[in-house]
Amino acid sequence: MRSGTGKADLLASSVVFLVALPLCVGVAMASGVPAELGLVTGIVGGLVAGALPGSSLQVSGPAAGLTVLVYEAVHTYGVEALGVLVLSAGLLQLGLGALRCGRWFRAVSGAVVHGMLAGIGLVLLVGQVYPLGDATAPASGLGKITGLVTLPGLVDPVALSVGGATIAVLVLWPRWRRGARVAPAPLVAVVAVSVVTGVFDLGVRRVEVRGLLDAVRVPGVSDVGRLADVGVIGTVVAFTLIASAESLFSAAAVDRMHRGPRTDYDRELMSQGVGNTVCGLLGALPMTAVIVRSAANVRAGARTKASRVLHGVWLLLFTAVVPGVLGLIPVAALAGLLVHAGCKLIPVREVRLLWRGHRGEVLVLVVTTVAIVVGNLFEGVLIGLAVAIAKTAWETSLVHVETADDPDGGLVVRILGHATFLRLPKLLDALEALPRDRAVRLELGGLRHVDHACAAALEGWAAARDHGRAATSSSTT
Repeated sequence: MRSGTGKADLLASSVVFLVALPLCVGVAMASGVPAELGLVTGIVGGLVAGALPGSSLQVSGPAAGLTVLVYEAVHTYGVEALGVLVLSAGLLQLGLGALRCGRWFRAVSGAVVHGMLAGIGLVLLVGQVYPLGDATAPASGLGKITGLVTLPGLVDPVALSVGGATIAVLVLWPRWRRGARVAPAPLVAVVAVSVVTGVFDLGVRRVEVRGLLDAVRVPGVSDVGRLADVGVIGTVVAFTLIASAESLFSAAAVDRMHRGPRTDYDRELMSQGVGNTVCGLLGALPMTAVIVRSAANVRAGARTKASRVLHGVWLLLFTAVVPGVLGLIPVAALAGLLVHAGCKLIPVREVRLLWRGHRGEVLVLVVTTVAIVVGNLFEGVLIGLAVAIAKTAWETSLVHVETADDPDGGLVVRILGHATFLRLPKLLDALEALPRDRAVRLELGGLRHVDHACAAALEGWAAARDHGRAATSSSTT
């Protein structure tokens, strides 16, 4: 490695470390697991996934986009089941990468992706409003929404002030460009409010520190037996698909930020699989590529994968040398960090663009978002995909019926487009409206596709018309 490249990667790694540290802790707290497990995932994302091929500059670790799903899994199956869930998801990712399925994750409706992000953002926002004021959040998603009515009487004003100050720093600090180049906003916000609450001895709840080795839990044989549960299998599939999609969407975005080597999607998927397999063996959070850290890595001047590996080294050193520092961080500060992250996940700009040019896509986005907020992440994405497929099927099944006079005195009827069951009522209405006293020659050469329902209906209509004309001719005779 040349000295210039080495210095650039060293500097970039320190910037990514400073961005990743508070996010790792915050995501873990929002997921309902010890803070140390978020750091373990960040370390694995740097040391393991960071050293593997795929995307050279994107950085992996625990992601805000998975907090909703992880929280649901931990609430349902317990934190002790997390390891086997993540381990199974990692093995599935390895299999998908080996089968060269990486590129197919890009064949997903953009409206579903934006709806997923909006749903995650809203659930994260609603869920973190409670710890923002040191209040206890209800367990269910609907309970959190309905509980907002009584929340003002439950919050601690001091904790709410700490959380509000954190959000204010996150919003205002990036506007000071010189300061933003020196230190990332999440680190400045968390450090500032931690110092203030410590100096003035404010009575707010702080992060509980258990120690790295105490937090790590290797899955046992009894945990593997949980995979016989259909619900567990569904959660594993959800972990796999959403983590893979988020990683590969992030890779595509990072590729647009630099001129270096492009991402090999299949290799990147396998790298994520290896990382999640290791995370699962340690009982840690699932890992995915994170656009916030990846963008910070590129903007800090990273040139090779060494920067992301080094950021994992710095996380490991911090966790091993000064773990007690985590106990100084107010929970409300981390909640403010995640409220800000949830707001940024809501794709306001993309919704505006879709509304101007593709309003049907907005329907897909809204349905996906509402389904996630009311139900859960996995079901919401499946519903969104179903609506997107139905919308596409409706839009592509356009059929036109054209009529022209035949020189013999009859009618020539041409059917053009795609004849599917979705347009069958329209097609039959047009055919049945034809005059019964004239012969009809049906031309189907303009059809690009005819499904079974339409083919049977056309045969039935032709037979009924021939029978009707024959009966009319017989009675006339």
